[in-house]
Amino acid sequence: MNKQELEQNFLHSGTTLVGVVCKDGIIMGSDRQSTAGNLVVGKNVQKSIQINDYLVISATGMVADIELQKKVIRAELKLKELKSKRRPTVREAANLIGMMTYKNIRQPSMVPSIVGTLVSGFNEDGSFELYTVEPAGTAMKVEDYDANFGSGMPYVLGFLEREYKKDITVEEGIKLAVESLKSSTQRDTGSGFGIDVFAITKDKISHEVAQEIAAEYKDKEGMKR
Repeated sequence: MNKQELEQNFLHSGTTLVGVVCKDGIIMGSDRQSTAGNLVVGKNVQKSIQINDYLVISATGMVADIELQKKVIRAELKLKELKSKRRPTVREAANLIGMMTYKNIRQPSMVPSIVGTLVSGFNEDGSFELYTVEPAGTAMKVEDYDANFGSGMPYVLGFLEREYKKDITVEEGIKLAVESLKSSTQRDTGSGFGIDVFAITKDKISHEVAQEIAAEYKDKEGMKR
C-alpha cells in the first residue's frame, strides 16, 4: 500500500476533550461518540478514564492505540511505585505518556500509533496538575485550559477563550466544561452522543457528569398521517 492508498483508506477519528484548571481542582471532560471516517461506530464510549486512585486521562486517536496506552500506563505507574516505594507524580505520569507517544509515532509502520492525551491528577502533597501530551510526544503543563488535538478542539477553545476566568471554582469549572462540550457536540460531526466530566481535587477524583443523548422522533405539529 503506497502513501496515496493509505491516505484514502485510513479511517480518521473524531473526539472532543477538555481540561480546565480551577483554583481548587482540575476538570476533565469528553464526549462519547466513536467514529471511523463518516461512520459512527460507537455511541457510549467513555474517553475520560480514571487510571488509578490519583490519575485521569482523556485521549483522542485510534481506539486500539488508546486502549493499549491505558493498559501500559496503568501497569508502568504501578511498577514504578513498587520499585521506588513512592507514588509517581502527575508530571512523571505525563512524561511517561509523552515518551511512549514520541516512540510510537516514530516507529516504522503502515499505520503509526497517533494519540493525543490530557493527563490530570493529584500528588501526595495535595497539589493537582493538568498536562497535555500532543500526538508528537511533547508533554506540557496547562495553566488554564486545553482541548488537545481532538476534532472538537476549535469549538471548545473558542468557547473557553471567551468564558474562562482565572481562579474559578470546581463547581464553576464543571459547568464550563459541560457547556464547552455541548457547544462542540452541536457542531462537530466527530463528537456527540453524550458527555463525561471528572473533577480532580487535592485528595480525590469524582465522576461528576455522565450524560447520554437519546434520539427521539416526534410528529411535526399540524402534520397528518
